[in-house]
Amino acid sequence: MNQLYFGDNLDILKDLYAKHPEGYIDLIYIDPPFNSKRNYNVLFEDIEMEDTKAQKEAFADTWSNVSYYDALEELKESDLDLHTYIHALDNIRISKGAIAYLTTMAIRIYYMHKLLKDTGSFYLHCDPTMSHYLKIICDVIFGESNFRNEITWQRTNAHSDSKQGRKAYGNISDLILFYSKSTTNTFNTQYLPYSKEYLKKFYKYEDDKGRYSLGDLAAPGGSSKGNPYYEFLGIKRYWRFSKKRMEKLYNEGMIIQLKKGNVPRQKRYLDTNKGIELQNIWTDIKPLQHAHAEKMGYPTQKPLALMERILKVSSNEGDVVADFFCGCGTTIAASEKLNRKWIGADISHLAIKLISKRLIDTYGPEIRKEFEIFGFPKDIASAHSLASDTRSGRFKFEEWIIEVMLHGILNPRKTETGYDGYFTLDVQGKKDVVLVEVKSGNASLTQLNHFIKTVETKDAHAGVFVCFKEQITRGMLESAKKQGYYRIEFFQAKYDKIQVLTVEDLMDGKLANLPSFDQSTFASSKKAEKGNKEQGRLFE
Repeated sequence: MNQLYFGDNLDILKDLYAKHPEGYIDLIYIDPPFNSKRNYNVLFEDIEMEDTKAQKEAFADTWSNVSYYDALEELKESDLDLHTYIHALDNIRISKGAIAYLTTMAIRIYYMHKLLKDTGSFYLHCDPTMSHYLKIICDVIFGESNFRNEITWQRTNAHSDSKQGRKAYGNISDLILFYSKSTTNTFNTQYLPYSKEYLKKFYKYEDDKGRYSLGDLAAPGGSSKGNPYYEFLGIKRYWRFSKKRMEKLYNEGMIIQLKKGNVPRQKRYLDTNKGIELQNIWTDIKPLQHAHAEKMGYPTQKPLALMERILKVSSNEGDVVADFFCGCGTTIAASEKLNRKWIGADISHLAIKLISKRLIDTYGPEIRKEFEIFGFPKDIASAHSLASDTRSGRFKFEEWIIEVMLHGILNPRKTETGYDGYFTLDVQGKKDVVLVEVKSGNASLTQLNHFIKTVETKDAHAGVFVCFKEQITRGMLESAKKQGYYRIEFFQAKYDKIQVLTVEDLMDGKLANLPSFDQSTFASSKKAEKGNKEQGRLFE
């Protein structure tokens, strides 16, 4: 099955390597957070509730805060050359943040290389602040001879950086480092269509067979270099082809002599040419704008066309493609569309949930049977374990329930406002707000009644109270039922205003009994079929 992992990708890489020491992945693409000392935010909905803007930080680019000494020591045991290189940088005027970033990346790329097949390829998306350091790291890991290309992707048309006081040229491109594990790597040459200017200049002839250009038949520079010398149509030259083949082409109407005495030329019909071979500067894939159908609201999202190109070049149908910084899942979406098997990993639980939803929205709920998610509780015992884990910085029980299971939004001021999170329902063009309260233990009637009061005070339309099954009492169920109904007159339907859900219910796939509107935090995805090569804009 395809695999989606929530967690630190270093742990995931080590686990996969322990299971597959021989290597089994055909293509790895990664787009790690750049060493930009910025925070990347995913903005969800903007709802005025206690003046709080509903947003959740998906990940923070805080490599400078990472304790990298353990990783550096591990590199000393795994790859002494890598350790020597980074240790040398650590002893000169390079910032500690950059050293931490490079160490963090080096140990991960080291294991990615181990997981590749001998025919596998590796693409590292980066920006100019770190690309020169990362290239040396990749040279050490993959070998200098296995460097294939530095691809420049023009991601935007222009930046008005000078207006902001920046005394430098506008930075409009990203770099993609392309390596292979060996010289036997998969590489399927791609072609770009000719421009209108090129066609007008070179394909300016036409006959009953179509439009054509004229190509040289004489050997370049009049040099022999193994080319045959003979007379053809009154012209003595070194020719590209044998006399027999030249006569065959002439009889087929593929050779033309514009004037007697002129050197003959070969007809090259437009419909027989594939186009221009893809080079290492890509200007034809435009960046995503807010109006684009595939835009998911993820700040570092790359165009689907970019990933499709990489996959078509360096993998075949049925191959395994992996992205260990998968973000909103563009690599996975492209892999699914092009019939590749895939592995995705991200340290943000929101990213994992977004990818799952993206696939389900695009291909329908049946797609969920084709991939497995790792890192979230899978049974009630692991749910209890998460609920009792109070370690600082850990994935929280409330986050799992609200953001993963209910597709809702955490309340950053829950201690002040009396509820843990919420989600909204789009009802007849209006936003109906449903508050959520989660209890990891010791749920009681008093706590439920306090939540009921909060729902009333905040003028919310409904409330969902979540706890473990063994904590529910008859009194709690009666108190919830007494609160009456949340009515939707248009549909002549009514729903309990306060609903008590168990963790067990959620793990069985049961959600709150509310109108079946989109309750999702994320943008929806357009329906598609796998292998649909004609559909250019896949996601909404």
